[in-house]
Amino acid sequence: MTAGAIDQGGALVPGFNVEIDREEGAAIAAAPAPVDPAPERRTLYATVSATRDAERRPIVPAWLRSRQDAANVSRWAAGYLAHSTAYHLTRCPKYAAKALYWSPVGAWQTLAAVWRWTLDREAVPFQRAAVNAEDYATYRDATERRARRIRQRAFLAVLPALVVITAAALVGITLAPSWAIWGALVALVAVLGWVGSPADRPLLDVAVVAPRVRRLSAEVVSRAIVATGAAKAPEEVAYPVPIMRDGPGWRATVDLPYGRTAGEVVERREKLASGLDLPLGQVWPEGVPGDSTRRLVIWVGDEDLSKARQPAWPLLRSGTVDLFSPFPFGTSNRNEPITLPLMFANMIIGSVPRIGKTFSLRLALLGAALDPTAEIHAADLKGTGDLDALAPVAHTLVVGDDQDEVLTLLAALRQVHADMRRRVKQIRSLPREICPESKVTRALANDRGLRLHPVVVGIDECQIAFEHPEHGEEIESICTDLVKRGPAAGIILLLATQRPDAKSIPKGIADNAVIRFAMKVMEWRVSDMILGSGMHKAGWSATTFTRSDLGIGILAGASRERDAEITKTYYVDAVKAETVVARARAAREAYGNVTGMAAGIAPETAARVDLLDDVRQVIYVGEAKVWSETIVERLAVLRPDTYGKWTPEALATGLKAYGIETRQLNIKGPDGRRANRRGIELGHVLAAIERRAISR
Repeated sequence: MTAGAIDQGGALVPGFNVEIDREEGAAIAAAPAPVDPAPERRTLYATVSATRDAERRPIVPAWLRSRQDAANVSRWAAGYLAHSTAYHLTRCPKYAAKALYWSPVGAWQTLAAVWRWTLDREAVPFQRAAVNAEDYATYRDATERRARRIRQRAFLAVLPALVVITAAALVGITLAPSWAIWGALVALVAVLGWVGSPADRPLLDVAVVAPRVRRLSAEVVSRAIVATGAAKAPEEVAYPVPIMRDGPGWRATVDLPYGRTAGEVVERREKLASGLDLPLGQVWPEGVPGDSTRRLVIWVGDEDLSKARQPAWPLLRSGTVDLFSPFPFGTSNRNEPITLPLMFANMIIGSVPRIGKTFSLRLALLGAALDPTAEIHAADLKGTGDLDALAPVAHTLVVGDDQDEVLTLLAALRQVHADMRRRVKQIRSLPREICPESKVTRALANDRGLRLHPVVVGIDECQIAFEHPEHGEEIESICTDLVKRGPAAGIILLLATQRPDAKSIPKGIADNAVIRFAMKVMEWRVSDMILGSGMHKAGWSATTFTRSDLGIGILAGASRERDAEITKTYYVDAVKAETVVARARAAREAYGNVTGMAAGIAPETAARVDLLDDVRQVIYVGEAKVWSETIVERLAVLRPDTYGKWTPEALATGLKAYGIETRQLNIKGPDGRRANRRGIELGHVLAAIERRAISR
């Protein structure tokens, strides 16, 4: 038995089982072997289960279930009516002049139409055709029929007209007031003017230019899918659920042909918008998380998202924030509120310049500032002053990339890093009934004796810090450790960059940042660097945004229900930010949490503190190798304010930035006994100092 059959030419045809008679050499084709499983009858339990798990559409429309949506619809309807009424009222003189101008044409066209109808001019071509064909019987029949219609129509046209005109004249002369007569004449002129006006110059102007497509249909959507190249014919596009209204727009769920993915259509969003004959800002395709990769959701808004009116930030004039709960960050393309859960989740923000990256970072920091228990460290390495509004509440505020500013940032990061180690030990020492999940809670943060309050570090243009020639490695090492271990200890890191790549966002940081916000970028690889690997294939790519989409991006990791969502951040400019910070400052003063630079205390900088020189200073003459714990003890004596809380692990992290690795050293201790412990060699320190001198 072999797989295949032999045709007349001796070729093997696949798909059949063949029995070969070795003696006669004859091939007998057997019946094809079944490959599909036998069909099973659907059981009653399976039918009931499928019905139970099916999604139930809401009875009340979504816009009626939301007070904000209902208010928006009512406000839009009232505004539309008021605008249209005012628009046309102000143009009444123009409309009157146009009606007078076109009314003679309208009267002539009306009389001509009545004349053609009365004389049955539509039958003339049939009579001419009969004459040309020399068909006398047909011509005679057509002529007789036309004559009867003319007599009937003349009676219907002339008699009622005479009656109406006579009655109107008698009533107008004897009974009707003058204003009614003039009103009737105005109405008659208006109607004749409307009839006589050309199609390209209508009597009334257009008050509101509406989008070309307001209601989606299967025909329009299928045409658009074909325009993207994801389907060859409209028949290949399937609709698992009806097209429906969804917030301020329409939602169409489609199944693409087998082998096509939602990401292909998302990448060709511009062609999809062209196929729908709509502006790009109204068309938002996306994949369906957890479903087939060929299932696509197309949401079409009533207006361009970049031009739509954004509501004010709910926290702009009142309210505080509890960082252990999400706070308002923006709205979705469906005008739904989007919240940001900062606690226990680090965040990366990336985009090309001038799109709103810094404003988004500042908004997150403003939210953190409204929590009076939080400690804020902000760094504006771009140096334009976009974060200056945070000065009254910031424990540390760095502006610019000068050496002193970078050293101030480094000192702040060292302080936070050392505090993280203290917090970890503090949490581990707490009883299970107080700290059952081994992480900071709101109750623990409120206990000032534990000093486990939230700490938020925000760095704009973080690539400047990570790529710093002297301190970049140490800053990267500290931030990587903060991203990995900080959230459980109540320490959150927010990073923003206009150049998202492996150097700007090191892999150790990118792999552990939970929340990502990607605005306009130039290619899908960069989008995946911000949002995470595979997001482009899943139908989420920041390349689809334009430079006019200010503050609009893809927010991933902020919701447990959705992998990602289109988000338009609330717009808070510098003046409004100062108003928010003033309120946050008042709340902090009432709580008693104004610290650091906000309290007028000069920041502890590393300008006069050089770890490499200090380590060299505490290695005594004749010592070629020294244990790390000995170095830490001597550093604490040398500079207690800087190194008082350092551990051997902190020393290892600091020296790693200079290319110095701690290793196991077998040397004599102060008691004269030899032991094997981690330490450093003087030669490595001297070599690092020489390398630094050459690089300078």
